[in-house]
Amino acid sequence: MTSQIKTFLLLGLLSAVIIGLGGLVGGRTGLVVACGLALVMNIGSYWFSDSIVLRMYGARELSPSEAPWLHQIVEDLARRAGVPKPRICSIPEEAPNAFATGRDPEHGVVAVTDGILRILSPEELRGVLAHEMAHIANRDILIQTIAGVMGSVIVMLANMLQFTAFFGGNRSNDEEGGGTSPLAAIVLAILAPIAASLIQMAISRSREYLADETGAQLCGQPLALAGALHKLSGAAGALPLHSGNACTEQMFIVKPVFGFGGSMNNLFSTHPPIEERIQRLVDMNRTGQYR
Repeated sequence: MTSQIKTFLLLGLLSAVIIGLGGLVGGRTGLVVACGLALVMNIGSYWFSDSIVLRMYGARELSPSEAPWLHQIVEDLARRAGVPKPRICSIPEEAPNAFATGRDPEHGVVAVTDGILRILSPEELRGVLAHEMAHIANRDILIQTIAGVMGSVIVMLANMLQFTAFFGGNRSNDEEGGGTSPLAAIVLAILAPIAASLIQMAISRSREYLADETGAQLCGQPLALAGALHKLSGAAGALPLHSGNACTEQMFIVKPVFGFGGSMNNLFSTHPPIEERIQRLVDMNRTGQYR
């Protein structure tokens, strides 16, 4: 429940940033235009995000005849979670990792790399699949989409504010504009998107903690999930993903390393510290909170 409350508070904070910037940009008209553009851009990604991401990673759907044991695990976890059985896809990558996608539980997809199937025990793999099932059951994809819409609005408003600062001059006496100097407007235009990104990262971390907790309850073995996280954190750091995009890193159960890009990929982390996640699971096992 704490993670849920934290998530909605962070979404409220994103809303506050939007409202604050809207008052500085030039009144209600600019805010309405920016919101409209962001919604048009993000509604499309909401409806087609799963197919886009799966195609990005070259994922292939696995039939029950190809991996009956995997389908059996996912079906059991879906029944425990009270959601429809998601599709199961395989990603042709040696880097051990997994993610869930889909706009709602009725359109859920669980994707696993070839590498994760090789290094985890059946119990550990069940823990990972339970974590991904928790993301589907908790509707994390929808929450991330809402945060993405808000973040896009903030970036657009910041760009409009920067344009106004450069070409509109100081309109402090304008009823439609804000009372901010050009220099302050430029500073706000730079800081607002950074603040939005940090809030989105905080939301992502909050959802990871919640998925660990829910996943441990679904599989009934917190230590199995903890062991999987320990293995994956080391192996994923040594084996980079050769497909995909760093912008999707928040989807994976552990932070992946991509075989391209620079050190900026590690400037901010969308995942909580792996040691803290493991310790929380160990504490759950000791206190029996997962039963």
